[in-house]
Amino acid sequence: MNPRQLKTFLAVIRHENLTRAAAEVNLAQSSLSDQIQALEEELGADLFLRSRQGVVPTPAAAVLKAYAEEILALNDEAKAAVSAAAGNAAQSITLGTLETIAAERLAPWLSLFRKKNPDVGLKLKVGGSGELLAQLQQGSIDVAFIFDRGQQDERFLTRRIGSEPLVLIAGRDSQARPPASLAALSTAPFVATETGCVYRHLFDTAFAEARIAAPSIVTEADSIATIVRLVASGTGYGLVPRLAVGPAAARGNLVELPWPGKPPAASLIMMWRRRRVQPPALTLLLQSASEELSPLRPGDARLRHAG
Repeated sequence: MNPRQLKTFLAVIRHENLTRAAAEVNLAQSSLSDQIQALEEELGADLFLRSRQGVVPTPAAAVLKAYAEEILALNDEAKAAVSAAAGNAAQSITLGTLETIAAERLAPWLSLFRKKNPDVGLKLKVGGSGELLAQLQQGSIDVAFIFDRGQQDERFLTRRIGSEPLVLIAGRDSQARPPASLAALSTAPFVATETGCVYRHLFDTAFAEARIAAPSIVTEADSIATIVRLVASGTGYGLVPRLAVGPAAARGNLVELPWPGKPPAASLIMMWRRRRVQPPALTLLLQSASEELSPLRPGDARLRHAG
């Protein structure tokens, strides 16, 4: 098994389509098929079931996937460590973060880090939790800042940064009143993120734990900023991180309503790959985070409560 074969294998896993996988790894489809066939012959197992609809990974492919990611990550780690030791490589770190915390929470700290470490390059990628976890597994980012879903993975180390409360919001022109109970909210229209997002998970869990049917989701959006704008325009209620509502609060077109019961909160964590030897730049970043990235407190922005 060589790295190119494994990269090709993982591309097929991601796309479940040979044409799209071939385009990703810049191969002719016939060359891609040859690589997969050679890998199957070496391992003595079929990795994909082929059909007119595409290709489906076999149980053997599911097992190989985790090993392939580890092998490629270790390969990149070895190259980076040797280059750093030889003084041939510029130090850089790629961070992945959620849209809602990039500017409000990370920007001041990263600015300070750059002033203290001007020789370390920083790249910032913004995405959803699932996307960031996939990029961390693939090695395209070094550190992910995400909200904790309680999932354990021995390949990664985590550090809790703090807790961010979620707040119930409505458009100021909607004449929404404070809900008396969760049951009262169960008939209200909501704008929410898609299933699988941590905010949607907390939303659904709040009602499930109270054994109350969740409200109707009238609109789904993959951007918290979009949800805030939709709520401000009167589309429905929203449950969003407090830090995301500052600009709308300043414009006065949102109102915060008291959440009936204990408000949901999300734990923010930083996550990075467990390695035998951490790259020097990543060691600097982790040390800086430990010393200077203060635990999160509820956002400074406060909406005027309806009452």
